[in-house]
Amino acid sequence: MVVAEFSSGAFGSKEMRSFGLQVLHGRWFMLFASMLILSVAGATYMFGLYSNVIKTSLGYDQTTLNFLSFFKDLGGNVGIIAGLVNEVTGPWVVLLIGSVMNFFGYFMIWLAVTGRTSKPRVWQMCLYICVGANSQTFSNTGAVVSCVKNFPSSRGSVLGLLKGLVGLSGAIITQLYHAFYGKDSKALILLIAWLPAAVSIVFLPIVRLIETVRQPNELRIFYNLLYVTLGLAGFLMALIIMQHKLKFSRMCYIGSASVVLMLLFLPIVVVIIEEFKLWKTKIKAVNEPIQLKVVAENPAPAELVPAATPQTQQKLNSCFQTVFKPPVRGEDYTILQALFSIDMLILFIATICGVGGTLTAIDNLGQIGNSLGYPTDSISTFISLVSIWNYLGRVTSGFSSEVLLKKYKFPRPLMLTLVLLLACVGHLLIAFGVPNCLYFSSVIIGFCFGAQWPLIFAIISELFGLKYYATLINFGGAVVLLGLTSSM
Repeated sequence: MVVAEFSSGAFGSKEMRSFGLQVLHGRWFMLFASMLILSVAGATYMFGLYSNVIKTSLGYDQTTLNFLSFFKDLGGNVGIIAGLVNEVTGPWVVLLIGSVMNFFGYFMIWLAVTGRTSKPRVWQMCLYICVGANSQTFSNTGAVVSCVKNFPSSRGSVLGLLKGLVGLSGAIITQLYHAFYGKDSKALILLIAWLPAAVSIVFLPIVRLIETVRQPNELRIFYNLLYVTLGLAGFLMALIIMQHKLKFSRMCYIGSASVVLMLLFLPIVVVIIEEFKLWKTKIKAVNEPIQLKVVAENPAPAELVPAATPQTQQKLNSCFQTVFKPPVRGEDYTILQALFSIDMLILFIATICGVGGTLTAIDNLGQIGNSLGYPTDSISTFISLVSIWNYLGRVTSGFSSEVLLKKYKFPRPLMLTLVLLLACVGHLLIAFGVPNCLYFSSVIIGFCFGAQWPLIFAIISELFGLKYYATLINFGGAVVLLGLTSSM
């Protein structure tokens, strides 16, 4: 449709330039940029692919490798600093800091494993991997928070779409790595260093807060974007299964990575179509004559508002005096009001038990499979497919919670409860050693691990408002570490 309009010759260079600016400055292109940033922001999920290179190159034992893994989880989950930075600066600053941290952390690890620097001490490697993993919280905060604030009435769909791509990012980077570098595991660390940083820097001026004007067909547009990402997830799942069954040549990897990139950039078509509709509506509104109707009214008498005294102003500005006097749910809480509320305490407990428990099970699926006597090929396959179930859980909970809430007033906290109960089924299947249980439990646990994130982040925004949303969601993510340590 858009191509036909422009090819007909009805639009000149002025109109083309106007439409190009409409696309670049629009909310939908900002969402597309955020999708690309987060689609390569999952380096923390790929530790298993390059951990053995670190172990052999630097002569580490398994205990030291576990120590590195802990600092990777520490950096990947504690994003409070990213949230606080986002409160006082623009999203571009957060993304820029994350890019620098990502490149520094993983590039230093690559220099160490390739012998280009002297062998670093263990504490230095812990610092590098913690800094590199912590960059993920900056990219998440800069992109996710901006999109939720730009699409406040579709926050469930936004969170499901974006967090789903984070879940797929490990599989996406793996395909690109095989195409760029073959099977050189050391080069994978280099790819993780430069690719996420480069994508974030390219879109620095695009990701920003935009004045929101809700479109009547907004949810339909999100569904179109969802269908594209579902196609990407289906293709990746087929690739993973085929690559475990067949031997791929370098050209096969290049071809499959090309298809992945095509599907990754396909949402730009949806963005251009929607921005073209908005642009035509705007042009039509400008060209239509405006009829003015003058109505004489008697101005209402101005109400006298007493000026605030210094003591009153000090009391209003003192956040400590209102810590235990929060506003009604849904209004903008301060950070301290939210952290000391009963609602946040309940969410923290649910996150520790739910996300912490499922993440621990995912991290140990290989050992569980070996102890239950599963074939090595089967273990490798269902571990690789966890990212697909993770993605499906995220998009399903994000979009379905939005529909259930708007149509049937089904609350997200109740949906989170159902997800936690479903996760219990996966844990029980493993605990009782049911025959062939690991195939089903890996699907259930991967799905439930992903499904919890959009629900938790959406619940935080609905309970405590969007004013300090960047900091509050990172507090929610930080408590996952308590779940990991309590499960050890």
